[in-house]
Amino acid sequence: MCPEHVSGAAAPSCSPPPKARLAIVATAPFVPFCSRRITLKLLLVNGNRTQAVTDKVLAEARRVAAPGTVVTAVTAAFGMDIVFSHAGDAIAAHAVLDSLAKHHHGCDAAILAISFDSGLLAARELLPIPVLGMTESALQLASANGQRIGIITFGDVSRALYHEVFSRYGVLPAVAGIRVIDIASTADYLSADKMDARIVSEACALAAAGAQAVVICGAAMAGVAQRLQPALTVPLVDGIASAVTRAEALVGAGFQPPSPPSQRRPARTAGLSAELAALFERTS
Repeated sequence: MCPEHVSGAAAPSCSPPPKARLAIVATAPFVPFCSRRITLKLLLVNGNRTQAVTDKVLAEARRVAAPGTVVTAVTAAFGMDIVFSHAGDAIAAHAVLDSLAKHHHGCDAAILAISFDSGLLAARELLPIPVLGMTESALQLASANGQRIGIITFGDVSRALYHEVFSRYGVLPAVAGIRVIDIASTADYLSADKMDARIVSEACALAAAGAQAVVICGAAMAGVAQRLQPALTVPLVDGIASAVTRAEALVGAGFQPPSPPSQRRPARTAGLSAELAALFERTS
């Protein structure tokens, strides 16, 4: 079974039209009711050690999940409190794989609740269930139908790392602009409501630059898009909400990852958890 963690200043307005809040729904994948599983289990994996982030992503995932979807979450057992560098991202990838190995049993799909999608490709090699990245999912949704997109990130120190993520997903030609909101401390980053005014201001600037949807990056920002949407004329896209919708669609349609190749070199490992080592044995 999946492990379960129970979660526990006014912004300026861009004068949105009455239907602005519905814009993001219009681009979400449609899944006929008859194709949904009665019970679907999703696992969220936070690649950093901050439980407050896990609580936020879990709350947002449960808010948007369809009836019958059970969402649970785990926090990385080791690594960084908050990931902001290439070195931290490398450690987070290991922590993500370790958490997935220990907790994926009984789940239908997994979502990486870390904005760099740390370890995503490796997880897809090892896991027998679909694995989705929150930022990958948000970018796919925002750029649907050839839309121009804007992106908001947090922390200038992570600018290069984010650029590599966006380049890997091939979305840069569709990007109308990227705005970086610098943060003075981890505490500020975790207090998303204190940045509402800046987020709305940057989103308005991106809309003025031609963005037809704006992606808010950062697992700690989960839920911000839903709260601030009434102040904007373009959809704000949340990575967790996007990934949950996408996971439900994939599982409901019966998608499963391909089986490992039948002939590969035996994998010899050392120093890994027994669960992670077992995944390497499965795919070797």
